[in-house]
Amino acid sequence: MFAPRPNGLTFRLLAACLEYPDDTLIHSVDEARAYLQGERALRGETRERLLRFFDYLGSRDLLALQENYVALFDRGRATSLHLFEHVHGESRDRGQAMIDLKQTYERHGLLLGSEQLPDYLPVFLEYLSLLEANEARSLLGETTAILQSITAELSRRNSHYAYVTGAVLALAGDNGAAQPDEAHDDDANAPHDRAGLSALDAAWSEEPVRFMGNTQPGVAPVQFHARRPPR
Repeated sequence: MFAPRPNGLTFRLLAACLEYPDDTLIHSVDEARAYLQGERALRGETRERLLRFFDYLGSRDLLALQENYVALFDRGRATSLHLFEHVHGESRDRGQAMIDLKQTYERHGLLLGSEQLPDYLPVFLEYLSLLEANEARSLLGETTAILQSITAELSRRNSHYAYVTGAVLALAGDNGAAQPDEAHDDDANAPHDRAGLSALDAAWSEEPVRFMGNTQPGVAPVQFHARRPPR
């Protein structure tokens, strides 16, 4: 029996969940809940965990959500949402991989702003939303090792975001990622830098992802092969 295939909106939903939180995301929680109830590719525990993530979004002040996001994803490689950071680190290969991936996006009609990096997981999920379902799932599967590593670290920190990256793994066919039974993001330990958060708000609002009118199929696959951690 084949697993239900996700459609483009599912990839976009998960991409939005992994973006830096803003008012638009918070105001879309009820709509996201309604969509999730009818999404056959995200069921059972995966769905319940995402609903818990939506509860988290609805129960925190926006500033607390933003502080927690920065503390989780912008300080350290273990939870970085930039895929090539896990693959290439700071090597020269990362630059060329970025160029290649950006050109792949452009051939499918996905244009990035000057401040956006193509290996950022929400951007990659936006790209997958443009593909045929089987191709999207196959390409997502190449990131499994990276997503497992990120999810494991988020779970270790008891973060609600482990539920989101776990859902991305489920779309790739991996339902075995460890996730916290009771997430409790420690917002109290996040730094209170209002000026820095305002700057992040401005940066994200100025550089939206844009789609061209026509998309072109037949794009060569992108290869993601995670480096093994040092022993």
